[in-house]
Amino acid sequence: MSAMTIGKAARAAGVGIETIRFYERNGLIEQPPKPAGGGFRVYPADTVRRVRFIRQGQELGFSLRQIGELLSLKADPATDCSDVRRRAQAKLEEVDEKLARLTGIRAALEELIAACPGRGALRACSIMEALEGADGAPMSPRRKEEKTL
Repeated sequence: MSAMTIGKAARAAGVGIETIRFYERNGLIEQPPKPAGGGFRVYPADTVRRVRFIRQGQELGFSLRQIGELLSLKADPATDCSDVRRRAQAKLEEVDEKLARLTGIRAALEELIAACPGRGALRACSIMEALEGADGAPMSPRRKEEKTL
C-alpha cells in the first residue's frame, strides 16, 4: 500500500474521512503537511494500520486516551509486553465493574416491572412512583414496602 489521499486512506481503513480528521485533532494520527505547490495531503500507508489499531482498541472498550497511551508504548522500543498486559488487565477489571453495575440495574428494572400492574391511571404507576423517590434515589418496590411498614 503506497501513499494516498485522505479519502483513499479512510476507505482502506474502513472509516469515514471525518474519523481520520477526528483522530488527527485528538493527536492519535499525524496530519501530513500540505504540499507547497497545492494539492492534496498524502497519507502514508502506516496511517491505515494506525486507524485500524485505534478502531480495534475502541471495540475492546479502550478510551481514546488509553489508545493513545498504547500507541506510545508501541512506539517505544523499551516497552515490555507486561506494560500492555497490565493495561489490558485494568480494562478487564473496568468491564467487570460495569457488568456488575448493569446486573444490578437489570435486577432493579425487573423488580419494578414485575410490581407494575401495567394498566390504570399514570398516577398509580408504581414505576413512576419509584422514579420519584423522596430521597432522590429510585425506589424499588421492596424499598416502597419497607417505607410503608
